[in-house]
Amino acid sequence: MRLSMVGLSSVDTALTWIDTAIRRLGEEDAPLREAMGRVLAEDIRAEWPIPTQDSAVLDGFAVSAHETLGASAYNPLSLPLIEVAAGAALPAGTNAVVPLEHGEPDEAGRVVVVEALAPGDNVDRQSTVAAAGALLISAGTLLGPRHIGICAATGLTQLPVVRRPRVRVMVARTTRSSTVDSNGPMLCGLVERDRGTVSQYIAVDRRRSALAEALATGGSDIVLLVGGTGPGHDDQAAPALAAAGELAIHGVALRPAETVGLGRNASGVPVVLLPGSPAACLWSYELFAGRAIRRLGGRNPELPHRSFMMTTTRKIVSLIGMTEICPVRCRLAGTAEPIASFAEIGLMAAVNADGFVIVPETSEGYPSGASVNVYRYDDR
Repeated sequence: MRLSMVGLSSVDTALTWIDTAIRRLGEEDAPLREAMGRVLAEDIRAEWPIPTQDSAVLDGFAVSAHETLGASAYNPLSLPLIEVAAGAALPAGTNAVVPLEHGEPDEAGRVVVVEALAPGDNVDRQSTVAAAGALLISAGTLLGPRHIGICAATGLTQLPVVRRPRVRVMVARTTRSSTVDSNGPMLCGLVERDRGTVSQYIAVDRRRSALAEALATGGSDIVLLVGGTGPGHDDQAAPALAAAGELAIHGVALRPAETVGLGRNASGVPVVLLPGSPAACLWSYELFAGRAIRRLGGRNPELPHRSFMMTTTRKIVSLIGMTEICPVRCRLAGTAEPIASFAEIGLMAAVNADGFVIVPETSEGYPSGASVNVYRYDDR
């Protein structure tokens, strides 16, 4: 059952509440090899120059460049044999490296050079990567392999990263509820995608007192309560949250997720009330719960889907006053084909789609041939 459109909060109002109420979690140290995919909590600066000294970029022979002046195939020069491996520090008195293929050791224990070099040839000079104290990686960076590499070069073995949000997933159930729960597993997957940790996944009796007690339980950074968010007589999620703390928003002009709710318990832990319909549960998570989890983890709070401008093959119809999620298939030549909506086929609309278009509440949709922003699912 849907709430009346009268009194529904706008999507922007709900997003603003999330952005105002939720702040990044604190930090923890993670071993370097486990830090990839985490968000850096503090700036990383070079403790010493990188490289710390002049070093060879390839295997060869370390030489003093001025001693190679005039060397050629017609004028080979014999120099002291000083072998050096790639990455090794140059011995004192040398400033260039002769590649293995350009030098030939002789019987006298020297190396014959047939090509002149300049100082610094085939050498990583001290501080060329970074000077001591230089900023290497800024706080807030999502760490990838390249970041791990530069941190290893500084000798770091662990990094300060933002703590992963602990998420309690609760499903409101009644004795009449189906034994099949599709929302819980879907939400656990979404939480993992957004780098949260499901700290608890439980079913809770839909009675108001039971829900309020469960909402007040500690041990998590955010609570997701699924089901019981509508206006029916056994839909007790909203009054339970009001009793357990604060119900800030109940009802958002978002189709298919009109009965989503936002608030926090008495300890200040944010709570998102997600509708029980799988399609509505998905989109209330994507736009609101996911944003909250990403903010807690220090990640980009925006939708984690790539977007592309595409051209509609048919008209997209939407209702003024409601933000609507419209599934589309992506076709050749940058075109997007609208398909059966979530109101028509539920969660299968997402399964059948390559992506989706968000139609704002101020729009009645888009005509055929319109340019629209399509968010693409990453698994397509």
